[in-house]
Amino acid sequence: MSDFKKILVIGSAGQIGSELVPELRKIYGNDNVIATDLNPTPCAKIIDFGPYEILDVLNREALTTIIKKYGIDCIVNMAALLSATGEKNPMLAWNVNMNGLINVLEVSRENGIKRIFNPSSIAAFGPETPRDNTPQDTILKPKSMYGVTKVAGELLADYYVMKYGLDVRGVRYPGIISHETLPGGGTTDYAVAIFYDAVKTGKYTCFLKEDTMLPMMYMPDCLKATIDLMHADKSTLKHHSDFNVAAMSFTPKTLTESIQKYIPGFSIDYNIDYRQAIADSWPRSIDDSSARAEWGWKPSYDLDAMTQDMIEALKLKHSKGLI
Repeated sequence: MSDFKKILVIGSAGQIGSELVPELRKIYGNDNVIATDLNPTPCAKIIDFGPYEILDVLNREALTTIIKKYGIDCIVNMAALLSATGEKNPMLAWNVNMNGLINVLEVSRENGIKRIFNPSSIAAFGPETPRDNTPQDTILKPKSMYGVTKVAGELLADYYVMKYGLDVRGVRYPGIISHETLPGGGTTDYAVAIFYDAVKTGKYTCFLKEDTMLPMMYMPDCLKATIDLMHADKSTLKHHSDFNVAAMSFTPKTLTESIQKYIPGFSIDYNIDYRQAIADSWPRSIDDSSARAEWGWKPSYDLDAMTQDMIEALKLKHSKGLI
């Protein structure tokens, strides 16, 4: 399936990392996926079932030590400050997102790492980008610091592919929706919070306008896209660190209507904030034909299938007092 055996996941306590680690451990074995994060107390499924190390991606020496300690030959770098959080502290976002990536690329070059997965985001696009069916290769002029770091990260990763022959891969994640871990400061976060509030209170106040359409993806498809690209045959890839991937696009209004099929009394109101300007600079829908052609990408969930699964899972959690 792959030519690597020991995987290091940086930022494993975050929204995606906390679910990616268990999936990778199912494939490679608990001891062969080393989870790391700044968080000293991550969720039990990360810390109880395999190796866990506290790591700051900005500490290159500590990163090198862990690589040598475990014989790492594949790195997944999920450490990042997201869009809304990054706008509150843009210099920290630049430091973590860019210098963290440079550390990962440099230690990979120095230690013979076979494969690096470093995600990008739809935040790489901007208002000049075509917003409908956004092409794979298009104008990248983002207006958020997070977006700036994602464009720079794509270019830097491709530079290391070209100059040093590193095998660096990545997808441009849309908004990711999950019932396991709360998101960490993104503009698409409403699409997670709305489900929690629907189950707990039957109402939600949204920070985006009702007709704001954005590309989204359910976590099982996010994990599938990540792992499928990690395992793809390198010879089939014409792109490397910037693959468009898509699953569904919807607005707060259409998401509300989907939720109301399962929670009929659910209601929504709106209190628009600064995240609207970020959302207005992003695509409404994505052309992911390159990912489909080059490594066979295909999502499994549409809006209603995701909504039903989210509500069932959160109702169960709510009944147990977990949310």
